[in-house]
Amino acid sequence: MVERFRAFSFVDRITRLEPGRRIEGQYTVPATATRFPASLMAEAVGQLAAWAAMSHVGYAYRPVAGLAGETRYHGTIAPGQTLELEADIERCDEEAIAYGGKASIDGRCVIELNHCVGPMLPMEEFDAPDAVHADFETLRGPGAPAGRFSGVAAPVIKLIEHVGGEKLRAELHVPAEAPFFGDHFPRRPVFPGTLLMDCLSTLALQLAREAPSLQGAELAPSKFTDVKIRSFTAPGQTLELQVDLQSATAEAAQLKLAARAEGKGVATARIEIARRQ
Repeated sequence: MVERFRAFSFVDRITRLEPGRRIEGQYTVPATATRFPASLMAEAVGQLAAWAAMSHVGYAYRPVAGLAGETRYHGTIAPGQTLELEADIERCDEEAIAYGGKASIDGRCVIELNHCVGPMLPMEEFDAPDAVHADFETLRGPGAPAGRFSGVAAPVIKLIEHVGGEKLRAELHVPAEAPFFGDHFPRRPVFPGTLLMDCLSTLALQLAREAPSLQGAELAPSKFTDVKIRSFTAPGQTLELQVDLQSATAEAAQLKLAARAEGKGVATARIEIARRQ
């Protein structure tokens, strides 16, 4: 499992499973990890739910990123800390998984996901079913070896339009090669949707800081809503990112996010950037 899942796998152990209903697990960010974006906490919850889905359908299908109605951030995580993960399965069959979940650190919720849906696609397109089954048994038993993840590199984002306090457009150059492609996925490398949301939230933070009511404030993403991943992004692709400021108060800014490839929609979402509590 170390060689197969070492660069983008965020479940160390599955501690409880109620087939088709609920799953719990853990993930410890290695103390040596250099960069662990907050979006990867959502990735960890999603991966836990994916293990429940894959085991439920006998590893014939696997879920991919689709819809996330609401993701709320209540805290951050630092290298060396452990996420206690849980997901409640609302529906799981060969077409889709619907779920909600959360992650906590020392009993304090740091992220919660509500109304998420992941379409199910044939496992054979993405990975070897027998290998995935073996990995699941490892997670249910001794657990994955610690310290597998070293961090993700900062994305290469180039600004192409900046309308102060209103809009940002940029190009994201997805690397042709990166360690995370080995996990996501072995047979069909795909740029993770959570890393795409991390790139968009970086631009959103920059634009929110320009709102007169928030200038000088310490800001952070507090909520994503209406996230829709419409298509896969392959290694080496260039995406056009756009962030539009919708409104701002003394406490938070609301922004609209979009990503396109060759003029076609890849992802959309809305984000709230708020003053840190």
